[in-house]
Formats: sequence, structure tokens, C-alpha cells
Amino acid sequence: METTPRPAAAELTFRDATEADVDALVALIESAYRGDASRAGWTTEADILEGQRTDPEGVLDVIKSPDSRLLTVERDGELVACCQLERRGEAAYFGMFAVRPEMQGAGLGKVIIAEAERTVREVWGASEMHMTVISVRDDLIAWYERRGYRRTGRMTPFPYGDERFGVPQRDDLEFELLVKALGRADGAATR
Repeated sequence: METTPRPAAAELTFRDATEADVDALVALIESAYRGDASRAGWTTEADILEGQRTDPEGVLDVIKSPDSRLLTVERDGELVACCQLERRGEAAYFGMFAVRPEMQGAGLGKVIIAEAERTVREVWGASEMHMTVISVRDDLIAWYERRGYRRTGRMTPFPYGDERFGVPQRDDLEFELLVKALGRADGAATR
């Protein structure tokens, strides 16, 4: 069995996105979730959603929001991943997570989510990380559960009819809130 080398955190550069990154970020996010290109990775939503995942305006809104950061992840100067971090009181929200399809499954996602958790804990003092995942994405939810996230059973409806979020290929889509308690910046556990 062939194995893919695991990425070393030192190989990656994390930085906040700028307006100059918008087009590259939209292309990255689309490639990770939509269309045939996304099928090279395991995070594809191509079988449940068609159309766009995001657009330049949505990405720019995240970049410009005073309570959000859009972290870009680069390897050798090349954009390989991104994630949105948003301050929501005592919690932080994790979203817009994308890894280049051909780099998925090699451990890069684990490194990025760990850095995102460290960042919101140390910079914002967040005690929890929240995210929403389409509830029928069992493989993706299981991946997050292995990272310490728990299913809450709290659902919100998918925005059917709003093509900014894609064109659903089934009528049972909804988002489930996943939550993870984060340790304090000093290393002590939180309640």
C-alpha cells in the first residue's frame, strides 16, 4: 500500500487573506467542493449540490468583517488551503474550510484545524469552536468527530432557492451544529 507523506507544520505558512487573494480563494473553495475537479478529493459535495459554493462577494465579506479572519495556507508560496474564523462571543465559528483536492487525505486538514483552534483560543480567548456541516455528509462529520467535535442535533435549514449556496440535488439537506470545547491558552482545560 502506497502512503502519502504527512505534511510538517513547518512547511506551511498561515496568513490572513487580503483582497488580492479573492479570486484564488474562490477557485480553491470551488475546486474542493464542486464539479468534477472536486472528485479528486474526498470532501466533494458534487453529488448533493451543483452550482457555486461561494462567490467573490462572499469571500470579500469574510475578509473585510471586523470579527472574521480568512486564513490562507500556503506551501512554497502556493495557496493550498483556507479556513474562515469568526468571533461569536465566547465561541468561534470555523467555516469555508477548503484543501486542494489532490492534497486531501495526506494529513494537511488536521494541521490546519489544529492551527485554527490554537489561533481562536490564543487570539480571541474562545472556549469553543462551532461549525455547521450538511447533515448527510457522514464521512465529513466522522472526520470532525475524530478531531474532538461532537454532534449537537441542532439543525438549521439549507437555504433552498438561494443559488449563492448551490443547487441542491436532493430535498433532505440541512446543517448540523458541531461543537468542540477548546483548552485555555495556558494549557488548562475549560469547562
